[in-house]
Amino acid sequence: MANLIYATNVSLDGYMEDENGNFEWTISGDEEFAFWTDFQRSIGTYLYGRRLYESMVYWETASAKPGDQPEVMREFAQIWRAAEKIVYSRTLEAVSSARTRLEREFDPDAIRRLKESEEADITIGGTGLAGQAMSAGLIDEFHLLLNPIVLGGGKRALPDNLLLRLELLGERRFRSGIVHLHYRVIV
Repeated sequence: MANLIYATNVSLDGYMEDENGNFEWTISGDEEFAFWTDFQRSIGTYLYGRRLYESMVYWETASAKPGDQPEVMREFAQIWRAAEKIVYSRTLEAVSSARTRLEREFDPDAIRRLKESEEADITIGGTGLAGQAMSAGLIDEFHLLLNPIVLGGGKRALPDNLLLRLELLGERRFRSGIVHLHYRVIV
């Protein structure tokens, strides 16, 4: 059985996007990129909202030739292309990556069945989509990369009016000041 994991960069005040919808404020040095690449190795399926998919689909065509990109980026692209992807959107007309399907509605029962049938873990991204999964009690783990910045507003990484008890499984500090927090949901 697979775990459903919410993994995201977050500001110190709890936002994953600023008031203009940007997330370029996140720190993404070599150490953090290597962390995300290692993290992705155990993932078999990505669940995306439209906006996150549109930013991640870059990896479908990112060059895999030696010398074109650092090795860690080539590895990330290979891992991303090998995984299944499900995009949830009412407005996206078509997907542009292999191993990808488009769903118009989020169906909690379908996600439960997916978790039961898969062996490799599943990640979910996009605050609206992840919020629906949290409200449905589907999230098993959180991986939050807490960035040393206060945004003062934007799109919250976690929904309001939700109570989840969590157990800290691990933490890691990066030279950049980012702290990775790994939690499991206590049922």
